[in-house]
Amino acid sequence: MKTKKKTIEYYMSLPYKMEIIPDVEEGGFTAWFPDLPGCITCGNRIVDVVANAQDAKKTWLMAALEDGIEIIEPSEEAPLEDYSGQFKLRMPKSLHKSLAINAKREGISMNQYCNYLLTMNDAVHSSRKDKNKAV
Repeated sequence: MKTKKKTIEYYMSLPYKMEIIPDVEEGGFTAWFPDLPGCITCGNRIVDVVANAQDAKKTWLMAALEDGIEIIEPSEEAPLEDYSGQFKLRMPKSLHKSLAINAKREGISMNQYCNYLLTMNDAVHSSRKDKNKAV
């Protein structure tokens, strides 16, 4: 039995995850698709970068189809409902003390302060990892 060849329309209809970050050096925004290595673009405004990203995705997919390059379909991520928003974390007493002092200095709860630190570090780490993957 022959397998039906997948078309550009098929791939364009798949829910590829697009990530967008501000370009602090040049201004505007950068967008890429983590599942499509090297598929990256930019734009001055969010609407521009989204439109450019769709064009870049289509161009990337068409080139991959023409060259016979394997196209990875979007990776499955667990739905948000699978996460409770809580986890227990053990840390050195000295770190606990430092976090408590800094949270108090900022006038927020230690939970809010830790949430802020984790969010900032996760964003930096994710953007670096994805930029390296796109190169």
